[in-house]
Amino acid sequence: MIRATRRQFLSAAAVSSLLPGVLRAQDGRAKPKIKVGQIGVEHAHASKLSVYRSSPDYDVVGIVEPNEKLRKQAMEQPVYRDLPWLTREQLLNTPGLQAVLVETHVRELLDNAEVCIAAGKHVHLDKPAGASWPHYLRLLQAAEQKQLMVQMGYMYRYNPGVILLREFLKQGWLGDVFEVSTIMGKVVPPADRKELAEFSGGIMFELGGHIIDLVVGVLGKPHQVTAHSRTSGRFGDKLADNMLAVFDYPQATATVRSAALEVDGGERRQFTVCGTEGTFHIQPLDNPGARIALSQPRGEYKKGYQSVTFPKFTRYVTDAADMAQILRGEKASDFNYDHDRNVQEAVLRSSGMWT
Repeated sequence: MIRATRRQFLSAAAVSSLLPGVLRAQDGRAKPKIKVGQIGVEHAHASKLSVYRSSPDYDVVGIVEPNEKLRKQAMEQPVYRDLPWLTREQLLNTPGLQAVLVETHVRELLDNAEVCIAAGKHVHLDKPAGASWPHYLRLLQAAEQKQLMVQMGYMYRYNPGVILLREFLKQGWLGDVFEVSTIMGKVVPPADRKELAEFSGGIMFELGGHIIDLVVGVLGKPHQVTAHSRTSGRFGDKLADNMLAVFDYPQATATVRSAALEVDGGERRQFTVCGTEGTFHIQPLDNPGARIALSQPRGEYKKGYQSVTFPKFTRYVTDAADMAQILRGEKASDFNYDHDRNVQEAVLRSSGMWT
């Protein structure tokens, strides 16, 4: 078994300076903190604000939640404790504010993000990026014109297994990729099923973006997407809870599966890339380990199958650090507007929501 070192997987994605805790410029002077706020507490991932509160890169200046019931509930949670509660207008007019985390209910994400972009603020936008393709296009076009960042909340972009995979692909060690397969499921409780059923795209629309983001990162925009949707759970609702999408490329295929019925589904969340010179399998995605097969020795990796372990992965820590570097002009984004457009189109097609 090989243990991937910090140097290996960080240099692979050119993110060796992304780890939190380093807040000094090359001349030794302290870097100014980036002022950030958050709109919404209703999104399932809204508690990621704790990452920004604990990061030396950021100064969290306030939070917005117009729903009084949600606001009162959030005030009791440690992640929001002692923060100023503001109106959206107050937040966007905070002197020096640079970025906003948009963590509302999905139906409200694009409206709030668009207001932030119009106000000249960078945005971290949680997933999925709304149900309206024209609205999302308009948002990205406005951001691109203003040279503002829209960082999507896909949580596996800086997974150490994914970072090492990108290095293998960059080096050509897997040969020509002909197959990608990926799975992301969980059990959705009955009460949550009713909420998710608001969107016809079901569990693929809810979860699929995280792994579709990775598929598009490896193979690019698919030439065709074929969606298969089932309601397999016997709950008397209309939630599409058992979904498969097949992505077609000239020399490759990819399968994306997502289910809302899978017992302990987190343990089977996986991402596999097969090429003519090797296979790279990551499982589980939230606590990654990798099984790698190679046709010949590559660097420190041997011919045949071997296991690789990684340091502990905590969601969003490196995403936040990456945003800080981009906003300071220290690096370009690893995920451009075209990539995010391609991902969102693929999400909508995979969910049967493309019109």
